[in-house]
This record gives sequence, C-alpha cells and structure tokens, in this order.
Amino acid sequence: MPGHMTRPHLFLLVLGLLLTLFLYMLLPNAPSPSVLPPGVPNITVLTGLVPGDSPLFYREALPVGRARRVEVVLLHGQAFSSHTWEKLGTLVLLSQHGYRAVALDLPGYGNSAASPEAATEAGRLRLLTRTLRGLGLENPVLVSPSMSGRYSLPLLLQGGGQLRGFVPIAPVATNKYSSEQYLGVKTPTLILYGELDRLLGMKSLNSLRYIPNHSVVKLNGAGHACYLNKPHAFHTVLLDFLSELP
Repeated sequence: MPGHMTRPHLFLLVLGLLLTLFLYMLLPNAPSPSVLPPGVPNITVLTGLVPGDSPLFYREALPVGRARRVEVVLLHGQAFSSHTWEKLGTLVLLSQHGYRAVALDLPGYGNSAASPEAATEAGRLRLLTRTLRGLGLENPVLVSPSMSGRYSLPLLLQGGGQLRGFVPIAPVATNKYSSEQYLGVKTPTLILYGELDRLLGMKSLNSLRYIPNHSVVKLNGAGHACYLNKPHAFHTVLLDFLSELP
C-alpha cells in the first residue's frame, strides 16, 4: 500500500542497519576510561596494538598453550606524558615487531588525575602494581625514564619479580637504595643514558650497576631525554634488548 513500508523494504532496512553496526564495531578504538578498572591511569594503547588484537587485548584470556607476547609498559619523565611515546613512534614500532605496548600517564600527568597515594613510596608502589594488575599485564618489561623512577624502582626492588625486563633511562631516586638491594634484583636490566647527561645519567649508573644481570648503553651526543635526541639509536637498542629476553 502507498505510504507503507513493504516487507522487502523493511528487510533491506534492517539488513543495512546490521551491516552498519558490524562495520562500526570493526573500527579501531582506544578503550574508554569508563571501562577501565578503578585507579588505572589514562592509557595510550591504540597504536601499540599488533595486527589482529582488539583494543582491550589486556583483558582477554589466552587459549591454553598459547604463549603470551612480550608486553612493554612505557612510563614517562616529568615534562612528558604517554603521548610522548606515541609521537616518537615507539608504540607503532613495538607493535610492528610483535610486542604489546602500553604507555601510561602517571597520576597528575597527561590525562590522569592527581592522587594522594603518589606522595609516598608505598603509595606509588600500590598505584603501579594495581595498574598493571588491572590491565592484566603479567611480567611486563618496564621502560622508566627520569621522574618515573619513583614508581619503577620500588616495584623493581620490592615487587617480587613482577618484571620480565627493566629499562631505566637515567631515573631519579636511585641513590635511595643500597648496593645490597640492587644485588638482589633478578630482572634483566638495560641501563640507558645520554652521553651529555653528566648529572642524572652518571648518578643513576653508579647505583644501577650493582644489578647483577645488566648491560649499559650510552647514547652518544644525547642529553637527559636521550630517547628524544637519538630516537633511532634508542629504538635499536631497545628492540635488541627485548629480542634477547628469555
């Protein structure tokens, strides 16, 4: 009848709506903060996905017998945020090499709200531990430049072997811990610093060199944020370290 939708027309309309919904679901989307566990900082994850992964890869159960890919968590310095690693191309590069990469905004930086817990070492340890657990990241490799040493070092020294690898880049607060504490670390460690960083670079090296299973790389012509000054050299060294992890 005129003015009324026939059954074929109705069928085509419903089919079109279903197809549109299906295509929308295939679009890559970063996880919304509303679906993340409470207390988890903002996450840059979209560009860290490997082909075939969904944006919420860290919440999916792996089939029995399937090995988990190496997971890399990138922290940041005081003047930076998670988007530093996005702009530098680190997240894309890691994903292209088959690694799962996540960059975090620490509390009070980027899109993360400040937290009273960040005022104490115990609080920072809880924050980072809760974040990794909430994201389902088991034994990740932790990349920790500068200021983020206040978070990463307590986890390294008190976390009971929660890290698969550790990449400190002239982190702060290394002198708060004793050589005996560093000697007890079992985590494979890549100590990175810039040749021109004669303050924090050398200071952190003098403490971290007590970690038994470590290697040291000095990036020539680079300053404190050596990964920004020499991104190609930084990425090459990082990928080499990741490829040699057990």
